[in-house]
Amino acid sequence: MKFYTDRELAALLADGESHLVERKRSAANRSAIRRNICAFANDLPATGRTGVIFVGLEDDGTCAKITVDDELLTLLAQMRGDGNIMPLPTMTVDKKTLGGCELAVIQVTPAENPPVRYEGRVWIKVGPTVQLATGEDEHRLIERHRAANRAFDMRPSFGASLEDLNLEYIGESYLHAAIAGTVLEQNRRPLDQQLRSLRLVTQDAPSWASLIAFGKDPQSWMPGAYIQFVRFDGNSMTDPILNRKELTGGLFEVLSRAHDLAQINISVGTDISAGPREIRRPDYPLEALRQLTNNAVMHRNYESTNAPIRLYWFSDRIEIQSPGGLYGIVTPQNIHEGATDYRNPLIAEIMHNLGFAQRFGVGIQLAKDSLRQNGNPELEFAFSTTHTTVTMRPAR
Repeated sequence: MKFYTDRELAALLADGESHLVERKRSAANRSAIRRNICAFANDLPATGRTGVIFVGLEDDGTCAKITVDDELLTLLAQMRGDGNIMPLPTMTVDKKTLGGCELAVIQVTPAENPPVRYEGRVWIKVGPTVQLATGEDEHRLIERHRAANRAFDMRPSFGASLEDLNLEYIGESYLHAAIAGTVLEQNRRPLDQQLRSLRLVTQDAPSWASLIAFGKDPQSWMPGAYIQFVRFDGNSMTDPILNRKELTGGLFEVLSRAHDLAQINISVGTDISAGPREIRRPDYPLEALRQLTNNAVMHRNYESTNAPIRLYWFSDRIEIQSPGGLYGIVTPQNIHEGATDYRNPLIAEIMHNLGFAQRFGVGIQLAKDSLRQNGNPELEFAFSTTHTTVTMRPAR
């Protein structure tokens, strides 16, 4: 799979709309563009080829003469990580001049782990048209890729069964968050088929992500899948411990308890230095703590360690240590610029559906913005091959 050169794009453009090409006059109908991104990522015909959306063309192929500026390109690029299309598609957005026409060109490569959903629905390309997938279409997409080629969180946890999952919670709550209600009503498929379509079950066993997120006893299968919270009465680990908690259970329970603990432990002081009006300001902004905790859970290494995430609260700082070094394209330099990659793509998807990740790739930036607005020093990062640590200092 690869992205096309300008010469190859020109050839595709000349051929008209097909299972690989879609024309759009503008970006006014964003939903239609997202449906096409989803359909190209699913690649139902299994061509293995990149799909292209040309924005700036009339239906007859003539130039619509739109303005392709940074605002348009940014709008289109943000469709990847705004949480509407899951799992995240691999795509590029570029400004091109082809045949004398200025265009915004979106290229979408086939997903490694289909089915891909837009707002809970699976869309596919059938010839030049985009259609909702049938149950049989979804089954073809699910079975296309072998489990061995998937990320760890998508692999089967052999030895576990559906009885090890909280099926009542999944059926009553999670499915309605992950799949559009109209689709659930129309399909009326058995629960095990719905779990397969969401990659929560593969090769007749729960995936590791489903055990971590929805297991009746996740830590019996993944001992390190919890957060260790310790509040110290001082600046070192040898100082007395004021509070200690092990946050266990499924993802929703672990993250909800972590957020509650953060809120309870934040201190709010009064600042009168700015004038007669008192300003109440926390030592740490809650939003930063939430984002960094979510980030640690989403990106940690679950596969080769039983170490927990450590949230250590000292008198002069908070340290969040996540097992596993930087992953994929992320480096100590570009992490500050918003670079992101996904060691656990299915856990990321589940967290989004549970409401813990509204947008992707912005968690660290949101934390940094919250700290800056609150008057806290910049985040401090420490990286090694075995863990990643982020440190927050209290507001000045």
